[in-house]
Amino acid sequence: MKEYTSRLEVPVNEKWNLEDIYSDISKWEEDLQKIEQMGEELKKYDGEIQDGKRLYQFLKLKEELSYVFNHVYAYGMLRVDEDTRDSNSHSLLDRAKALSVKVSASTSFFMPHLLSLSAETLKGFIAEEDGLKYFEEDLFETFRYKSHVLSKEQEEVLSQLGEALSVPSTTFGMMNNADIKFGEITGDNGEKVELTRGMYSKLIEDEDREKRREAYKAYYQPYVQLKNSIASTLSAAIKNNVTLSRIRNYPSVLEKALFGDMVPKEVYENLISTTKENIAPLHRYSQLRKEKLQLDELRQYDMSVPLVKGVKQVIPYDEAFETMLKGLAPLGEEYISILKEFKEANYIDVRETPGKRSGAYNLGIYGVHPFILLNHRDDLDSLFTLAHECGHGVHSKLSSQHQPQISARYSIFVAEVASTVNEVLLINYLLANEKDLEVKKHLLNHFIDQFKGTFFTQVMFADFEMKTHEMAEKGIPLNVEVFNQTYETLFREYNGDEVVFDDEVKFGWSRIPHFYRPFYVYKYATGYASAIHLATKILEGDKETLNSYLTFLKSGSSDYPLELLKKTGVDLTTPVPIENALRKFSELVEEFSRLD
Repeated sequence: MKEYTSRLEVPVNEKWNLEDIYSDISKWEEDLQKIEQMGEELKKYDGEIQDGKRLYQFLKLKEELSYVFNHVYAYGMLRVDEDTRDSNSHSLLDRAKALSVKVSASTSFFMPHLLSLSAETLKGFIAEEDGLKYFEEDLFETFRYKSHVLSKEQEEVLSQLGEALSVPSTTFGMMNNADIKFGEITGDNGEKVELTRGMYSKLIEDEDREKRREAYKAYYQPYVQLKNSIASTLSAAIKNNVTLSRIRNYPSVLEKALFGDMVPKEVYENLISTTKENIAPLHRYSQLRKEKLQLDELRQYDMSVPLVKGVKQVIPYDEAFETMLKGLAPLGEEYISILKEFKEANYIDVRETPGKRSGAYNLGIYGVHPFILLNHRDDLDSLFTLAHECGHGVHSKLSSQHQPQISARYSIFVAEVASTVNEVLLINYLLANEKDLEVKKHLLNHFIDQFKGTFFTQVMFADFEMKTHEMAEKGIPLNVEVFNQTYETLFREYNGDEVVFDDEVKFGWSRIPHFYRPFYVYKYATGYASAIHLATKILEGDKETLNSYLTFLKSGSSDYPLELLKKTGVDLTTPVPIENALRKFSELVEEFSRLD
């Protein structure tokens, strides 16, 4: 696979086109000024919303501002992610962030004012102004927050602190994406070269154990060196979460995080407890991995290497895209035509280049289209990442097409369902169509490892988040030692006694960006469990499930996440979806153990 030393070397058809948002920077500048003016206009409504007409005018202008701001912010963010070293792009994003704080301050009066009204008064406003019907559901949803909204003056202070409160996340992002330099490894010609993330993802799966060990040590080197700085940023982020939950009168940080989605904390707690009760198959898999690799001791750098040797699939991007289309064919012609559009219209940024943001994501922009960032490596993992992010992308596009702006943006809680259904359908397609027994074993091994990473690892991360936030709530200081001890204890509990503990393992917490978005990672696991159910039904030819799933993708945030899922037949308020998923994992491990 070609290694690109500059973004300029990447073919045009493998880069997204940001001109779809702004044809030139002057248009961006115009919108930035427009937002500032609109913010000033919104401020004038302070104390002036006394009837339905004025309420409607305020809300309409606020939504218009939101529409423009999303374009301005997204453009800056996408520019930064193309090359995190580019100071000009950072300047655009910083200006957008600063304006966001200013706009937030200018509208901070509204929530306290709205919640000072009675439900009867609000109903009267809606009755006298037809335009408010569009906002009605959102307005009454706001009343759920009544006990968590502060006075007008306090809300204004909090809004002005927005930028400062985001510093831990911003600082970690800069360290992780721009500043961190990994250790050196031995190149193919015997020379020492600096490890990159892309190289690491390859080397940690290499059949040569010494290469894996060397890459593992080099990868963790900067995280161990920066342990105190990163612990400081994570501790600050957690303390901010605790402080905000107390200021806003939530019983706990967890309940604050779940409040918006109307998810009871029992769903979160049940996910962790049900997984721990059914952890034995994961421990069995660790034993199986040790046996298959014929090792005296199993270490963390042995956990990603394929157990079927000699099967190293090279899948060029174009081939990966075509394979994805075939695998997702059960979702129907409309779905496949949207995927083809993604490639043909340059919605996807494909290749890893120096300075580019690591990982992968989808960003849906209402009124434009989805933008998908990849760091494609022409391997099996990259094929699944492509399918995963395209799942998010189609979800964004269908919700934008079928929902008004107010309900087009879906909750993160349901987002992972759309991406993971694609992964499950794809692996089933690959397994069903593979004739070579060795390749089939390799794919089954990949499915198990994917399951482990998307479900078990995320549950462990969720457990870590819950425990560290509970410590902060009790006033226990958070530092490197506390993070290390907590992470080590959980790692041993989830992975079992077969894995020999390398010292670097306990620093695993230091490299997880999602910890700066509190209580996010559990949604990967609930999404995976939901996806297992839906994909299984779709593959069985259940037309009702297929239709309800496509409707789900078009629903945005038109209902609460748990309710949207219930309409597809998935009820996460019970342990059943989690138990079913764990049963599926056990079956996969047993099937793999029988193949020889």
